[in-house]
Amino acid sequence: MNCKPVQEYEYPITKNYKPDDQKLYNTIVKLDSTFFGYYNTCDADLEKYGDFYSDDIEFYHDKSGIMTSKTDIIEGTRKNICRKVTRELVKGSIEVYPIRNFGAIEIGLHKFHNNTEPENANSSAGRFMIIWKNENNVWKITRVVSLH
Repeated sequence: MNCKPVQEYEYPITKNYKPDDQKLYNTIVKLDSTFFGYYNTCDADLEKYGDFYSDDIEFYHDKSGIMTSKTDIIEGTRKNICRKVTRELVKGSIEVYPIRNFGAIEIGLHKFHNNTEPENANSSAGRFMIIWKNENNVWKITRVVSLH
């Protein structure tokens, strides 16, 4: 199978990054896009957004600490994100590393935009890491690290 890259590698986090597994890379980039698509339109798709999280989720955030309740994460998104914040991936920043017999680690850069600010307001990029688990071809987010 000939897999074309989903995106160019123009903003790698590590020097000279190239995916070890192009098919896995494409899968994770697509999952990221779908997951954050639901995040950005969460009023309509909050249930689909929540379905991405594993029941044993751990979400580490440098500003707000750790959350281990899937319900609390979803409710926090509803309360603090919906209609207020959108996420923008820094193009070409995703790196994907396979974890044998488990899934993958995704590392990247993204920006969050406060929707009450002017459209051209500056937003700095923050690093993130998502640990994806693949069970029977169902991908779930088990761990998140979000740094600003």
